Amino acid sequence: MKNNIKVERAIKNMTQEELANKVSVSRQTINAMEANKYVPSTVLALKIAKVFSKSVEEIFFLEKGD
Repeated sequence: MKNNIKVERAIKNMTQEELANKVSVSRQTINAMEANKYVPSTVLALKIAKVFSKSVEEIFFLEKGD
């Protein structure tokens, strides 16, 4: 699964730390998701999508083979 969290953060001029605080996780968790090394829980994915006022599918998407 990939995501475009980094792009959405850039659009909103938001740091990893700011996003982390808004969704109650560590900055390292945001970093790991952006590097596609961590797959978020459904709850966390929904929280992130809400921060960006987007649907979950607009932030997270499956890759071929997922």
